[in-house]
Amino acid sequence: MILLEPHNVTIQATLKEKLIKPTSLDVQFVDFDGVRFRLSTPERKTALVLSMQIRCWDELLTYGALEILRREYGTLLMAQTEPEYNVSLEIDLEQVPSDPEDREAFIMSVALLKRNALAAPFERGFKEQKEFESTGKQGELMQIHYRDEEAIYVQALPDRVTVIFSTIFKDETDRVYGKLFLQEFVDARRLPTIQTAPQVLYSNRDPPLEIRHLNLRSSEDMGYVTFILFPRHFANPTIAANTISHIQLFKDYLHYHIKCSKAYMHSRMRHRVAEFQKILNRAKTEVATTERKTATGRTMVTR
Repeated sequence: MILLEPHNVTIQATLKEKLIKPTSLDVQFVDFDGVRFRLSTPERKTALVLSMQIRCWDELLTYGALEILRREYGTLLMAQTEPEYNVSLEIDLEQVPSDPEDREAFIMSVALLKRNALAAPFERGFKEQKEFESTGKQGELMQIHYRDEEAIYVQALPDRVTVIFSTIFKDETDRVYGKLFLQEFVDARRLPTIQTAPQVLYSNRDPPLEIRHLNLRSSEDMGYVTFILFPRHFANPTIAANTISHIQLFKDYLHYHIKCSKAYMHSRMRHRVAEFQKILNRAKTEVATTERKTATGRTMVTR
């Protein structure tokens, strides 16, 4: 199984390459969930501009995404973004730390641009949960429409933070595989070795009670996965950061496993057909032929 990383590998590799040998650059690429990036050197070879466009940017702004990006990137954050993009970073390659460990940490921080932007509602939810433990209140239901017809819902409660993923499977085969995988998330937690993992609930067609008032579309191709995060899952900054990084990749992992399962089934079917073909080839009988000569000396072949 491939381990999906929260950072963007293209950004990481390009930065490493340009730090060794600065050259002119203008490249655009797409990450998971349709997030677009652009890496360019508009003025000089040592001034690299990284821009990102994400469809749920306006929602992320309301939950504090800009404050998180300012905290993480400081002066790298450009006041004026590039056209058609939501956020831009200007990186002076001559000012990057020279120490190998500090340089690697800096590159990784830049490659985590999308992850840090999407962390806003989760960080807000974790903070609100600690405040609500004594008051008994519940926080605002935060909605992040990061895909077409799909969204993430985050809400802080006095004893937990609830994260709900809405999923849609347009292909009938994907729908069957998706239901099996999502049900396995629910059943797997019963194992003694993962009792401390977040509780997972899955419902098909009907949305959970927390979001039922939103009048969401109800159909057979819709599913809802609910993660219940308790305080132990974000007890300190390190654990909270790991929780955010992993839960963001849930939908990508789901699609990855569906595609791998379909590829495996297709390979097994091709192998079985090839074996049947060999059996059929061996089952063909050889037709015996005999030659006879007539009285006039002509040859007659009989089968």
